[in-house]
Parts: sequence; C-alpha cells; structure tokens
Amino acid sequence: MRCDYCYNKEIVFAKNGNYTLSDVINFLKTRVGLLDGVVLSGGEATDHDLVSLCKEIKNLGFKIKLDTNGTNFQTLQTLCNFELIDYIALDYKAPRYKFGQITKSSKFEEFCKTLDYLLASSIKFEVRTTVHTDLLDEKDINFIITDLLIRGYDHKYYLQNFLDTEENIGDLKTSLKKLDRSLLSNDLEIVFR
Repeated sequence: MRCDYCYNKEIVFAKNGNYTLSDVINFLKTRVGLLDGVVLSGGEATDHDLVSLCKEIKNLGFKIKLDTNGTNFQTLQTLCNFELIDYIALDYKAPRYKFGQITKSSKFEEFCKTLDYLLASSIKFEVRTTVHTDLLDEKDINFIITDLLIRGYDHKYYLQNFLDTEENIGDLKTSLKKLDRSLLSNDLEIVFR
C-alpha cells in the first residue's frame, strides 16, 4: 500500500534493510526481563517471512503484537495457527468506495477476509482507522462502523489522528477541517487516540 498519510515513508520505499534476523534477536536478548513484548509494524510487516522471527521472539519469552493492514491473509493465518501472535491491531484504512483512492491498493477483499477471520477466532485484536479529514469524513467513519457492526464486531473502535511528521507519502499537512464527533454513530464505543 501507499497510503497518503503514512509517516513511515523511509520504510515503505526502502530497498534494503540494515539489520539481519540475528541482529534483531541479539538485540532482543539484551532486553529479556526489561521488556514484555515486541511490536511488528511497517510499512506492512506481513510482507516478510515472520514465522522464524516470531518463533525466535517467542523463545525469548516476549509477547508479540502485530500492526497490520490485513491484506496478507495467508501470512496472518499462519502466524495465528502457530500461536505466534498475542494481539493484532488491524487498520481499517477506508470504506470500500475509498479504499483504492487512499491506499493505492485493490486488496479490500483480502482485508475483509482477514477481518472476518479475526472475528471468528479467539485472537485478541482491535480495529483502528487513521483519520485525515481531507481523506475521510464523518460519513466515511459511519460507513466503517456500520460495516463492522454487520460483521459482528462489538469491541472498541479506535480513531487516531493523522500525525504530521512532515515526511509522509502524500506530502499531506494537517487538515484545517476537524472531525465533527457529534455526527459519528454511537453504535460502537469510539476511542480517540
């Protein structure tokens, strides 16, 4: 994906990494007893072979949280089947009718497959949406809430404000428009971050 508001531009467009699997594990060994868990994030973490990495992390005694856009269902399912993930933060990027525009991807169905899988599982997870009001408005958020409810999601729904780091894929600046919270559905508990 190439979400306009993504602030990890350097990671998304990186050609090479600076660290090997053994570098990461050796670093984590120095944190045993100091940290409880590790967050796998990105870009999109599931674009990589995470099974061996997660096994190594679990062997050190850490819990693992995965931040994902949900478009690599097979990888996510494999990680869950091996019980390598303790918690998932699933990014609901946009409603179907804006998904391609915002993400530059056509993988909405793959995202839905992941969401439905998580809903049918016992895996702890949350759904969250990053909001830049030039891209998403109250109607879009309400559409997402309705879709979540229809699918059976009844947990907290997290809305996080776009973070203007001056380095994002779409060269976006903070929007002058504010989200009118009074226009948002109260059918799900919304938590603002």
